[in-house]
Amino acid sequence: MLEWIQQADGIWKYILLFLLAAAPWLDIFAVIPLGIVANMQPVAVAVTGFSGNFLMTLLIGIFYDQFQSWREKRRLKKGIIVPSKKENSARQVWDRYGLPGLALLAPLIFGTDIATLLALSLGSSRVRVIQWMAVSLALWTVVMTLGSVYGFSFMKWI
Repeated sequence: MLEWIQQADGIWKYILLFLLAAAPWLDIFAVIPLGIVANMQPVAVAVTGFSGNFLMTLLIGIFYDQFQSWREKRRLKKGIIVPSKKENSARQVWDRYGLPGLALLAPLIFGTDIATLLALSLGSSRVRVIQWMAVSLALWTVVMTLGSVYGFSFMKWI
């Protein structure tokens, strides 16, 4: 992935970073350090990483009903009845800390996409879920950006 970003020029670097951040399997914990190591502007990397990741959270929030219907049909077709390990661990965080705890711990443990789906499946308000995920992503974006910039410069990687 780093090679893709380094080979891109100008705005295409940021477009590629945005698309990587929007990918369900990547979170700001991977995308922001990639952008920093690729010698991109830290503030632009932070905004791009946040935007791409938040876009997925927003889309999940908006289209949750359609997604849930598709997911149930798919699970029945495959014969899956038991929740996955990530769903179980997200449920444990939910039971212990509620929506704020789930949102703040999600990027560390299992990603904002899964946390958004879980919070919505447990009956939380779409608006509250999206708000808490935005707060969490903003906080972790700042932490990851500062950590990447100062950590990599301290280690002389950039």
